[in-house]
Formats: sequence, structure tokens, C-alpha cells
Amino acid sequence: MGIKDWPAEDRPREKLLHKGAGALTDAELLAIFLRTGTQGKSAVDLARELLNDFGSLKALLEADQARFCLANGLGTAKYAQLQAVLEMARRHFEEILQRGDALTSPDITRAYLSAQLRGYSYEVFACLFLDNQHRVLQFEELFRGTIDGASVYPREVAKKALSHNAAAVIFAHNHPSGINEPSQADRQITDKLKQALALFDIRVLDHFIVGDGVPYSFAEHGLV
Repeated sequence: MGIKDWPAEDRPREKLLHKGAGALTDAELLAIFLRTGTQGKSAVDLARELLNDFGSLKALLEADQARFCLANGLGTAKYAQLQAVLEMARRHFEEILQRGDALTSPDITRAYLSAQLRGYSYEVFACLFLDNQHRVLQFEELFRGTIDGASVYPREVAKKALSHNAAAVIFAHNHPSGINEPSQADRQITDKLKQALALFDIRVLDHFIVGDGVPYSFAEHGLV
């Protein structure tokens, strides 16, 4: 039975319009992107098959062109379409955070940092520099490392914060493994950075780890 024959409340597009995109599963969201299925498979069936094949939605979104186009139901046109969607999302959140508005939504901050850091195969340590009203002054990638980690130097971070005349900062780094739980090293460097910046009255508001799923927030877990 095709999706058009499903009850209206079960159809991905109608469900999105009625309940919002957050109510959809990964397969349902992907099915809307795919639009059609293949012979004998609905778009949702195909989406589930693709998610199983790639292992996760993240892996599918980050697949290179060759790997992506080999998959059943995908191809060059879909790859180009997906890259355009991802870039529009990145630019959307970048524009929001560069308007000079105060950061009031953790969800927007998470989405922006995810868009910036999620695609790397090595660790990247970055920082959002904020003024005393928590308005964004600058986003910068400060350190890059291997898949095992990045060397982070408190002195260099302090110099950057002072050069931007920042009153507060939000740190973020990615875990290429996809595991978004903090390591002991992550906790230690966060404490060191907090202590170093406190000497200049610069507050550390949060530290996000970008991996699979929702980025981990140090502040929400009482670690900053």
C-alpha cells in the first residue's frame, strides 16, 4: 500500500504539517526528502532501508558522493539536493548568530554548532565569543587535531578572547566517533580554560560536544 493510501495522520508530510518536524522519525523525515520510493517500496520503506544500510541518519548525511550515489533510490541529483539543503541550514543558523542578537535559545546554539562541526573526520575545537549581553562577536575554529583529539592551549584561547573583547564564551568540539559524552580530558581542559579566563573576568557559559544525536551540554550537566 502506497503512502497516499495511509491514514492522513500517518503520512509523513501531513504529520509534519500538523505536529511539526520534531514529531517525525528519522525515516519519516528522510522519506519527505526522497519524495518517492522504488518498485514495491514506499518512500518510508526505502528510507528505513537506507538508514539501516548507512547505519544512521548522520552517516547518510555525511556520506561522500560516491558512497551516497551507490545506494538504492539515490543518485547525483539527490546528492546535490541534499548538499544544498545542508548548506542552507548552515547559513541560516550562521545568519541568526551573526545578527548581533543576544543568545536566548540553546536549541539554536546547538543547531548552529552542529552544522559547523558535525562533518569533520578529525577533532575541531571552536569557540563562540560573546559580549556582556551574550551577543555573538565571532565564531572561530581554534584548534584542529587527529581523530584521537586536539591540543587546546588556554593561553591562546585567552588571547583570542581578549582580542575580541569578549565577556563570555561558549566552547564546542566534535567527537568524530559520534559518542557525545565527555571524556576525562574534556572535563579537565574545560576546567583549565574556565580558570584561565576567570583571571580576565571572562565567563565560560557552556561547552558543547557534537557527536551523534543532540550535542552534549556541560552546563546542563552542571560541569561549568
